[in-house]
Order: sequence, then structure tokens, then C-alpha cells
Amino acid sequence: MDFDDTKEEAAFREEVRAWLKENARARDSGQISTSHSFMDFDEIFVTEGKKWQRRIYEGGWAGITWPVEVGGRGGTFVEAMIFRQEEARFDVASGLFAVGIGMAGPTIIGHGTDEQRRRYLPAMLRGEEVWCQLFSEPGAGSDLASLSTRAERDGDEWVVNGQKVWSSGAHHSDLGILLARTDLDLPKHRGITFFILDMRSPGVEVRPLRQMTGGATFNEVFFTDVRVPAANVVGEVNGGWRATMTTLANERSASGGTSTFPQVLQLARACGATTDAVIRQRLAGCYIKHEIARYLGFRIQTALSKGMSSPETSVAKLLFALVSKETTELTIALQGPRGMLSGEAAPAHGYWQQQFLAAPSYRIAAGSDEVQRNIIGERVLGLPGDIRVDKDVPFRDLVR
Repeated sequence: MDFDDTKEEAAFREEVRAWLKENARARDSGQISTSHSFMDFDEIFVTEGKKWQRRIYEGGWAGITWPVEVGGRGGTFVEAMIFRQEEARFDVASGLFAVGIGMAGPTIIGHGTDEQRRRYLPAMLRGEEVWCQLFSEPGAGSDLASLSTRAERDGDEWVVNGQKVWSSGAHHSDLGILLARTDLDLPKHRGITFFILDMRSPGVEVRPLRQMTGGATFNEVFFTDVRVPAANVVGEVNGGWRATMTTLANERSASGGTSTFPQVLQLARACGATTDAVIRQRLAGCYIKHEIARYLGFRIQTALSKGMSSPETSVAKLLFALVSKETTELTIALQGPRGMLSGEAAPAHGYWQQQFLAAPSYRIAAGSDEVQRNIIGERVLGLPGDIRVDKDVPFRDLVR
């Protein structure tokens, strides 16, 4: 495992850091970001996020891993990770294009047509169009291949009917990547087609889901006779699972970032809690887990820098959910009775209360804890896979 950047990576990091110092608001290690975040996903976050993405694009940092011929830098995953690590040290509204540039873009690059690449990729990089992911359904979450939203061919169009749920940012999105079932007579993994959907199409209804944080990041989306041009199919008809794997692989590889422990320690000092023996023990445990996460990041970065696959991304995702839960529980305990307050009445204007209420969602988002454990067990530890009795059964014959 490498703890230090290579000479090339160190030079890249310095270049990134110098550019960010010139173009982004700085904050010290203990300061909480004042920018709206993905957790807000309101109009302010969209406006700030588009401005920041445009600045990244004009600075030549958009699409770091994308090929040069489609507008990217032609860089490595490690360079993209380095940029995210350094960006996290600044007070900027990042994350708006996580679905577009991080997931939809690589899928279109790998499986789309030349016309699709010309139409969608430049607008993504310029920050002009926001994308959402229309995958999960009420009856198809962890078992995504069980999705039942239908798409039926009608001339040069497909007619879509069904429902999606947990679609982050759909209420502010221009476009979506949509999975729909196009053949009931094929097994569930082989009758799915991957579409690009204009979210303003007639028949698309987006209903924000109010969360216990008070915000509405997630949405349920309904489709009633929505017409999608046949030209919007990505990859092959009924072969959408292959493109889906590309999307999900890019979602899981979004590792990196910086530890929030300095902010936690600052909160403990501000609340006068550092003299409490129990609190000190919990702070030590929090620090240890954040350090484990940091060293796991080194392992991932080392593997990627050597051109190797990194199954540790699933371990990192699982650990992130655990650390988020324990860290935010600690921040509430640090505040004593004030931990029950919110908004302006609470320390740090209620930032940690929001983080505490959001933390349970991380056990589900981007693949549930159970899915990550299955991946780790089967692909990392080599344990026997689950028995799948429905693998070769036509979808219409499955009991749902």
C-alpha cells in the first residue's frame, strides 16, 4: 500500500490545489461548509452547483477520466480521486452532477451512439443539464433486476408506464437514465433496456418525498404513456443490464474525500465536552474509525494507480455508513440538551442535527449494507453465492 503520491500524482495534486485556491472559497479544517449540499437538493443547490461546474469546465477540470475526444482530460481514476479530495477542502457546492458526469456520462461513452455522445456529453461537462437516476422501484431495490416498469415499442418510439422511487434530484433534473422492461419472456436480467429520458416529457410526474431532515432530496416518479424516442436507447434493446453494470460500477467507485473528525473535535471543544471521560473515549473511537477509513482510501488509491480493480470500494461504502451513524450520534451527544434543537437555535446552526437525521439513508443509498456484504463475501472472500432459482426463468413466470 502506498501512503504517498507518485511524483506525477503529487504534481497533479499541486496543480489542482493551486487552481482551487484561485477559484474556490477556502475553509480551515474545522470549519463547516456554508454551501448547500446534495442533502439539500433545492434550487439554491442547483444554481450554485451549475455555477461551480461551469467554473470547473472553464478551468479544464471537467470529466477528468473521460477521453479527450469527448471533452474530458483523458486522466486516471486516481487523478479524479485527488481532485475530489482537494475539492472537499474548499467551501463549494459539489455533487450536483454526480449522476450525470459520474454515472450517465461514462455509460454513454461506453455504450451510447456517436449522436448520443455529441448531444449529451458536452452539456454535462458545461453544467447545463442536471441528470437523475431512474432505477429503483417499490418492488425492485436491492434486487434491481426485478423491476417491472414497462416500455413497449410503438414505431419509432417506446411507450413507458410504471413507477420509480428514491430518485435523487429528479424534481430538479432535465434528463434521466431509465431502466424499463421490454421483454417479459426473457429472464429478468435479459429483458431490460436502458433509456435516456427527457424529464419534461408529457406523462412524467415527479413527487418529492419529504424526509425527516425536512428536505426533499428523493422523489417518486410516475410514468403514464410516456413516449421515448427509439434513438434514446443506450446499448442494445433487452441488453440494458450490461450498461447498468457500467453505471453501478462508476457509482461505487466514487470514493475519496476528507475526514470530518476535525469538525467533530471543534464541536466538542466549543461545547466544553472534552473533559468528560466517556466523551473522550467516544472521540478516540471516532478518530480511530476515521483513520481506518482514510487508510482504506490509500488501499483503493494504490490499487487504482496500478491499474487494478479495487473491491475495497464495497468495504469503503459499508464503512462509510457505519462511521456516519456513529459520528453523528456522537455529535448529538456532545451538545447535551441542545442536541434536541434545530436550525439557528442549535450549535453550528443545526448542521449536525441534519447530518444525524440523514445518516440512516447512507445504509441504503448506492447499494444497501446487505448488498455490499454480499459483494464482499462473494467477490472478495470467495464465499459461495446465494442460490438463485429465478436466474433462467422468464420474467412473466416469476412470483412477485
